[in-house]
Amino acid sequence: MKLFIATTLLSAAAAFSPARTSTPIRSVTSLDASKCGNFDFDVIIVGCGVGGHGAALHSRAQDLTTAVFSGQDVGGTCVNRGCVPSKALLAASGRVREMRDSAHLSEFGIEVEGEVKYDREGVAGHAKQLANRVKGNLEGSLVALGVDIVDGRGVLTGTAHEVKDENSGKIYTAKDIILAPGSIPFVPPGVTVDEKTVYTSDGALELNSVPEWVAIVGSGYIGLEFSDVYTALGSEVTFIEALPNIMPTFDREIAKLAERLLIRERPIDYRTGVFASEVTPGIPGEKPVTIKMIDANTKEHVETLEVDACMIATGRVPNTQNMGLEESGIETVRGFIAVDEKMRVLTKHEDGEVVPNVWCIGDANGKMMLAHAASAQGISAIENIVGREHAVNHDAIPAACFTHPEIAMVGPTEEQAIERAEKEGWTLGKSTGSFRANSKALAELEGNGMAKVLYNKDTGKVVAVHIIGIHAADLIQECSNAVAAGTTVQELSMMVHTHPTLCEVLDEAFKGAVGMSAH
Repeated sequence: MKLFIATTLLSAAAAFSPARTSTPIRSVTSLDASKCGNFDFDVIIVGCGVGGHGAALHSRAQDLTTAVFSGQDVGGTCVNRGCVPSKALLAASGRVREMRDSAHLSEFGIEVEGEVKYDREGVAGHAKQLANRVKGNLEGSLVALGVDIVDGRGVLTGTAHEVKDENSGKIYTAKDIILAPGSIPFVPPGVTVDEKTVYTSDGALELNSVPEWVAIVGSGYIGLEFSDVYTALGSEVTFIEALPNIMPTFDREIAKLAERLLIRERPIDYRTGVFASEVTPGIPGEKPVTIKMIDANTKEHVETLEVDACMIATGRVPNTQNMGLEESGIETVRGFIAVDEKMRVLTKHEDGEVVPNVWCIGDANGKMMLAHAASAQGISAIENIVGREHAVNHDAIPAACFTHPEIAMVGPTEEQAIERAEKEGWTLGKSTGSFRANSKALAELEGNGMAKVLYNKDTGKVVAVHIIGIHAADLIQECSNAVAAGTTVQELSMMVHTHPTLCEVLDEAFKGAVGMSAH
């Protein structure tokens, strides 16, 4: 999921934000003060999610006059319908799970009398309030730094340097245009979504109900996180996965451990190798949701499920329709815009030519569909706009799944790393650390989990790290920095880690890579 704000938010800036109107917010760097010659702005950014926001802040840091077309959606998917509110649901439901686990609490010497209850509307309200607060901080930081915000959705006109406000029809010009339209949930053919009994992550985040039995189509990050929420609040869950394995995009060793910790020990079952070929909404309390499943290979009908609700978590697709790409000579594949390593837009994916002064960041280019990746790409695009060549190292960008316990990773899976090593002619090394031997994890009674370090034996450089365990999402950053800096396991093995902390799990793995022991 996409939870990462790469820039410092100015929390006090919201107090200086003027009332929103349908016209651009005027700022100290607006049209009259622009230094961009024949253009209205130096940079126009179409889209105001985490990627667009990061690009805008860095643009202003370079003293470029900047406008953002927000489409009345400051914060985008991440803040309003994604990683931010979902973390609020996970935090609240996680407390419920913890307080209902009497056996776990008794090991701490804690006893909770009576039934642990929750208010569904209160939990949903916590998520909504958090999203609104973060959205306000984002908007306030833009205004405080002098970014002009246009409420309408921006579309290309087919004429170089032009962006049209879809609401008003007004055309704005800029020397450089950054496309950051983000993505929307993918709904497979045959699935009818009513956002009440059959819903995407957008509807799930509203938490309009806690179904007794919910089917989740797809077992990636989004599906796993919501299975965590639902089971904590009392639901039974059935995963429907088209691929042969549950959690197919995760490192296999990590996925097997995750299956034990996150699925087998909970009221969850799953079907693999099947498509949800037809999903029909129901009526809450009256009529069930009907899910017809077919074999992924033979396409023959194998089973029909009747459940209280069905969540569609089958990934996301670029939000690039009807934004003037064709008129600008830009071809897409499944909606994705082709870019080079500098984030410059190409006319097509195969042998495409650079479209001058047009850039694309975030989910729409498909390189890595994570909010913090979008922000990094936005900063990189601005660097290239001002003449400092830069390319994002996507192998060094971490990702996390905020289940209980968490899963985090940076770099390729072990399976991918084996292929890469064979293809490039180097030897892959592997070392692990265990949460079971970690004093801090044991103090928390959270000894389940592991960290796996993959490295190049010839150079010692860290290639990838995969972690499952308490606070894995926080632990992965040290590993991401190591990949980005080209740090070796020899160097990492001699770095001192605070005792007693969870990061000693990594210290154990780093030391193990060079034949040392950690205590």
